[in-house]
Amino acid sequence: MLNIGKIEEGFVLDHIPAGKSLSIYHHLQLDKLDCTVAIIKNAKSSKMGKKDLLKVECDIEKMNMDVLAVIDHNITVNVIKNGEIVEKKGLVLPKEIKNVMKCKNPRCITSIEQELPHIFTLADEKKEVYRCKYCEEKFDKHSLII
Repeated sequence: MLNIGKIEEGFVLDHIPAGKSLSIYHHLQLDKLDCTVAIIKNAKSSKMGKKDLLKVECDIEKMNMDVLAVIDHNITVNVIKNGEIVEKKGLVLPKEIKNVMKCKNPRCITSIEQELPHIFTLADEKKEVYRCKYCEEKFDKHSLII
């Protein structure tokens, strides 16, 4: 059995669907931070069958958890202090998300005005549908995951 040591300060992303951890690693831009990251793929899970985990030794405040919620709001975020879990955070779909997704509509003002922020609002929480604030173009959240 593989043994990954515990972290002292940071967070663990648990219940990531199997095979999605590397995509989340890039979307959270962990490759741009100078911190230790352990990616565990295809771990056995009684709930999910198989799952991925990310163990990250850095301040959780540096992370954009809205991006994570849009990718999959069922991921559990365990905050670690002094080697112990001090908080389990659930993710909630944000009502509005800025500069994470890009509008694909070629007639949208964001295609012409390059400096405008790409803003999407949550149009249907049950179906997890986001729409462009400017042109109402629907965003397919599955295209966010590589």
